[in-house]
Amino acid sequence: MAEVKIAAVARTEFGKGAARRARRDGLVPAVLYGHGSDPVHVSLPGHDTLLALRVANALLSISIDGKAAQLALPKQVQRNPVKGTVEHVDLVIVKRGEKVTVEVPLHVIGADDKADRVIVMDQQTITLEVEATNIPAAIEIDVTALGIGDSIAAKDLNLPEGAVFPGEPDDLMLQRVGWRADRREAHAEPCGNGLQMSLPTLPSSLGGTYTPLRFANAAGSIALAASLGSIF
Repeated sequence: MAEVKIAAVARTEFGKGAARRARRDGLVPAVLYGHGSDPVHVSLPGHDTLLALRVANALLSISIDGKAAQLALPKQVQRNPVKGTVEHVDLVIVKRGEKVTVEVPLHVIGADDKADRVIVMDQQTITLEVEATNIPAAIEIDVTALGIGDSIAAKDLNLPEGAVFPGEPDDLMLQRVGWRADRREAHAEPCGNGLQMSLPTLPSSLGGTYTPLRFANAAGSIALAASLGSIF
């Protein structure tokens, strides 16, 4: 992953009032720590920081007041829940050649739109021990040749050179299961308003089946029955 250069300035004011003033000026309060050094409070350019943190595990090259740059990874990012802007960042210092433990997104490629099958993701991310300067943006999983009933485990993934998965090789990442249209139709039942509502049969590999979902009319009640086996 390429390094993103960020020009930071040291912070001398602290507290909520100072943080609000910094955000009004288009800056993001942040703290930089790690490797036994004292925490350093800085302000980052808001727009550049927002763009950099769109990528998971962004590797930042941070220069404070024009001094020599330090490599850092975002440890914790606080965002405005409404605007989505970055409000505060905790950054941990890393060194070239140092291995870090990070969560990397899993991306599925080659999926089709056939109605009789579906991809079930058992994991959305994977934990990797990898060099700080070689963190992948994502791990791609090609399911083009995956048949119904087939699965992909950690040992089947194509990891970057030097990256290690600390879990078990047989840990399940995803599977392709059957999705039978005839059973979906078999579960269709008339509703009080003349419409039909149905639920598909849950694949047996996932441990249960659905019973029909029946809706009454507006004057009545709504009844829902589902048998989920050992899922929950």
